[in-house]
Amino acid sequence: MPCYRCGSRQTDPARGASPWKRGVRGDAQILVCPACQEGRDWAADLDRCARCGSTMLVRILGETRCRACGAIGIPVARDDRAITQRDSAGTDLSAEVAAALDRLFAHRAGADI
Repeated sequence: MPCYRCGSRQTDPARGASPWKRGVRGDAQILVCPACQEGRDWAADLDRCARCGSTMLVRILGETRCRACGAIGIPVARDDRAITQRDSAGTDLSAEVAAALDRLFAHRAGADI
């Protein structure tokens, strides 16, 4: 899943916990990359729990759950928010995966000869 703001793809951390943050925005799980977390209040973009106001929300099996108070339900969201996931190349993940598989199998076919 890419960063909802800049579209960069998450990579595995070398060691320890990932510096990427997750949250819920517009009833969808999102990720925020470390670069987009700098220099602004990125948590202000997230939906909040209707019960406790926390931004510690996750989407699990089609439900939004608050990790702070355990509430399950619809988060409080602003109407002016729309999820915009951009990809720098303008392609979707399935196209990227297909291209990677083509490169992999083309490389292996050349090695078998």
